[in-house]
Amino acid sequence: MCVRYGERDLGDVAQPIAHTQAMTVMTAETANAAARTWTPRIAAQLAILAAAAFTYVTAEILPVGALPAIARNLNVSLVLVGTLLSWYALVAALTTIPLVRWTAHLPRRRVLVASLTCLTASQLISALAPNFAVLAAGRVLCAITHGLLWSVIAPIATRLVPPSHAGRATTSIYVGTSLALVVGSPLTAALSLMWGWRLAVVCVTVAAALVTVAARLMLPEMVLTEDQLAHVGPRSRHHRNPRLIIVSVLAMIAVTGHFVSYTFIVELIRNVLGVRGPNLAWVLAAYGLAGLLSVPLVARPLDHRPKGAVILCMTGLTAAFVVLTALAFGGRSGATTALIGTAAIVLWGAMATAVSPMMQSAAMRNGADDPDGASGLYVTAFQVGIMAGSLAGGLLYEHSVTMMLIASAILMAVALVGIAANRRMLDVPPPRPTSSLDS
Repeated sequence: MCVRYGERDLGDVAQPIAHTQAMTVMTAETANAAARTWTPRIAAQLAILAAAAFTYVTAEILPVGALPAIARNLNVSLVLVGTLLSWYALVAALTTIPLVRWTAHLPRRRVLVASLTCLTASQLISALAPNFAVLAAGRVLCAITHGLLWSVIAPIATRLVPPSHAGRATTSIYVGTSLALVVGSPLTAALSLMWGWRLAVVCVTVAAALVTVAARLMLPEMVLTEDQLAHVGPRSRHHRNPRLIIVSVLAMIAVTGHFVSYTFIVELIRNVLGVRGPNLAWVLAAYGLAGLLSVPLVARPLDHRPKGAVILCMTGLTAAFVVLTALAFGGRSGATTALIGTAAIVLWGAMATAVSPMMQSAAMRNGADDPDGASGLYVTAFQVGIMAGSLAGGLLYEHSVTMMLIASAILMAVALVGIAANRRMLDVPPPRPTSSLDS
């Protein structure tokens, strides 16, 4: 297969890219990306992907900030509303791998647009929900394609740029995730408190519709080649890839530890830090802002030195939960406790956001023949972690916030030890010789 770069051929491509890709069969979209890294159009395409991530994550975690408002409006308990995250994660975990396989032969843009369309419809159903059951049904529709979107969005980003920039393209998507935490979640929480949670959901609906249209108009179609189709769908062998399985399991443990406490982070801030009222919103904003600032800092290390960066992030996460656990045991409230606790919350937000693109990139590197399928397995493990963490968090919350934090600290420590013991799985492989699958 001979691929042209518009009016340029492989001889015109910059030398570093030519060194790694001159003998590689590529799709037309990937070839253009290799010839013109970070053009305004590519930057706009990555921005659309980041906006898709922002909208989906905002929709996913909306119940966290709107928990009291939803409970009051629908006359249900806080714990029942908290299970929306658990059921969401369960549905996503069960549907991700089958949907990834069933859609593996379709153009990547079509899969992304279908996922965003389901998100838009689900938010409309949720906004109009007369009771908790209909709200849960709307969340289920959103969850069905959640894993599918996260399975294709990072591989789409990496196909827009050369392999040498794959890590940076992946982290650009997580800017949207960080913005969901620093802007989306606090904004929907504020809207829920002031004008009701339904208005917050309507805003997410409009945003989802706009992103869907933008993705359809701006992104390339990304049709897979015959060589790529030979390694996707039912033909993939990711369940026999030990390194990919290890990455996914360790990510699942870490995500479980995170969501044990994150599901009830508002109550954690109130009970452990002693922060209430408007100041609580500022602590949540600081959590998200720390994540937003951490993403660009890990972009380059993600392409060149991922091992040290992942271990550093996991160490920071473990330390944050140890500090919060100590504060919970102390049981004292005051300026010092609030200050130390806020610092731990900020560290938690920065490290949790930074480590996510690192682990997903590691999963795609360890399943390079079918990065979408590898990403699908990773996303499934991620969703299982969310489900387990939110369920365990609900059970532990009924006993004490301290028990929640102890569980989070232990799980993070286990994940840290596992990553340190298997750090070779985080290696960036050297440029491969002739291949028909790199895209």
